[in-house]
Amino acid sequence: MNNFTFEKCGDIEGLYEITPKVFGDARGYNIVSYEYEQFKEAGLDMVFVQDNQSASKKGVLRGLHYQKEHMQGKLVRVVSGKVFDVAVDIRKDSKTYGKWYGIVLDSEKKNMFYIPEGFAHGFLVLSDYAEFLYKLTDYYHPEEEAGYMWNDPAIGIEWPEIDAEVILSEKDGKYAPFTK
Repeated sequence: MNNFTFEKCGDIEGLYEITPKVFGDARGYNIVSYEYEQFKEAGLDMVFVQDNQSASKKGVLRGLHYQKEHMQGKLVRVVSGKVFDVAVDIRKDSKTYGKWYGIVLDSEKKNMFYIPEGFAHGFLVLSDYAEFLYKLTDYYHPEEEAGYMWNDPAIGIEWPEIDAEVILSEKDGKYAPFTK
């Protein structure tokens, strides 16, 4: 039984929206959130080594983050709330270098977003509260952490308008601009 649909996202190679099959009744629901063999059959043959979870309130914007050497592929999803999730292609040899793709991840839809190595990543919380899960293909290396400004005009991300102020960490407010 195939528990997922896999859809390529836009014209940027490697990005996928993944939607699990939901098994539900009056008691609630159950989903398979990851199954190696089905991902492999879809061409996503990666190994995840670390899981992270974050919680944020409306208006929190995390990103745009990446690691310089130990690039991380990410399978991300929201288990509570709704976010606008963004991947920016920073693979210098890519025909879509500097391009971005955004997707709404919603706990009601239960959709996921796969972002391969070579992308900067960030998200904006659209709901009052959101819990966000990451499956990572490499470990976190704080000494390699880097990023770009969330509102860098060279990237031109079209963030959705929300009825709250954007809240950044001090670090996220100081990232360098993106240069092509």
